[in-house]
Amino acid sequence: MIEHLRHMAIFARVVDEGSFRAAAKVIGLAPSRVSETVSNLENFLGVTLLYRTTRKIALTNEGRMFYARAAEMLRSAEIGLNELNALALEPVGALRVSMPAFMSSSSLATAIAEFVRRHPLVALSVSFTDGRTDLLEDGFDVNIRAGWLDDSSMMSRKLGESDRALVVGARYAATRPPPSHPTDLEDWDWLSYKHRSDIITLHGPEGETVKVLGQARLEADSIDALYHFTCQNLGATVLPEHLAARGEALGKLVRLLPDWRLIPLGFFAVWPDTSRRESLTRIFVRFVAEWQSELDRQQHD
Repeated sequence: MIEHLRHMAIFARVVDEGSFRAAAKVIGLAPSRVSETVSNLENFLGVTLLYRTTRKIALTNEGRMFYARAAEMLRSAEIGLNELNALALEPVGALRVSMPAFMSSSSLATAIAEFVRRHPLVALSVSFTDGRTDLLEDGFDVNIRAGWLDDSSMMSRKLGESDRALVVGARYAATRPPPSHPTDLEDWDWLSYKHRSDIITLHGPEGETVKVLGQARLEADSIDALYHFTCQNLGATVLPEHLAARGEALGKLVRLLPDWRLIPLGFFAVWPDTSRRESLTRIFVRFVAEWQSELDRQQHD
């Protein structure tokens, strides 16, 4: 009976996601294994639950009736998990999290590692991508986003900020006179980040604000790649502080106009207000936010 309940849960996920492949991605199984599970369930019940074509699936009449029961079972189980998580001293369950790839070595990634270490009954799947992900369509419970928030229907919490630095490869810098003002950089070679405006706004020590439009020699959709190309002395760019500090420590990068300030990059956790793992999601977000807040406090003390 327990195995059949598992089959029902997989069947319901296939219906929710609209395909075996999408369901397999969310569940973490091979598409062939998901398809086989649904077929085994149909054989056990003696009915066809899904019409299958090469492009989509559709519920049969029997499938529609059965899905209502399977979905109800899952909702009850998830409500039970949420209620227990709210009361339990030890969180339990699984979460799918996405965050920018350039944060894979950041303090927020360290906070996630500490969360996993402290809560052995929680299973985390973390996807690192600098491209934008969709919470609902891509099946994530939480997105950690950098610098933008425009989902008004979503719950959110600010996790912290990261300074940014204007940097250039050390060998490239040696070929140019040191800049004393942002306008001196207009004719430099630049490396641009696909998901960010090419216009760079700098705030001077005397309150002056200057916008610089760099002529990009190369565009990348990955901050880690941008870091690498900058270390290869292809031009100037803006990097998160932890990457700028790494390159500087290795002698590969030089900071430009250190007296001028860039607007810090904010990090936010975003999740749907109808999350199936609402309690566990909130526990996770609160932990990461408080960890980052304590780290920021220690750094400023």
